[in-house]
Amino acid sequence: MNRTPFARRVQVVGALVEGNSIRSTERMTGTHRDTIMRLLAEVGEGCERILNERMRSLRCQRVQVDEVWSFVAKKQRHLTTADDPRRVGDVWTFVALDADTKLVPCYRIGKRDLPTATAFLTDLSDRS
Repeated sequence: MNRTPFARRVQVVGALVEGNSIRSTERMTGTHRDTIMRLLAEVGEGCERILNERMRSLRCQRVQVDEVWSFVAKKQRHLTTADDPRRVGDVWTFVALDADTKLVPCYRIGKRDLPTATAFLTDLSDRS
């Protein structure tokens, strides 16, 4: 298996954290976009593990919750019968924010429906 050197991986993640796009990161680091996306998924999974292990027994006093709209591939109104609405269309990021510390104890990405909202609030409740 071909493995990207650690220093290059750090450079790629640093560029992405600074707000560079995948394509500009590709040009700046000489790393193929597919490799960047695989690394991004790997880093995301690591962050999820840390979030689930460490973000427990929190003492947040004031938590603000909100949702942010986005879409995958195309907006919901442009979906056709050939599209899988579970994989494309409107998507929402539910986020909780401690108003005092700016800590984000949890988030959930999904459709704007009762199961997603319930899972998000259950996750938030389990962190206190």
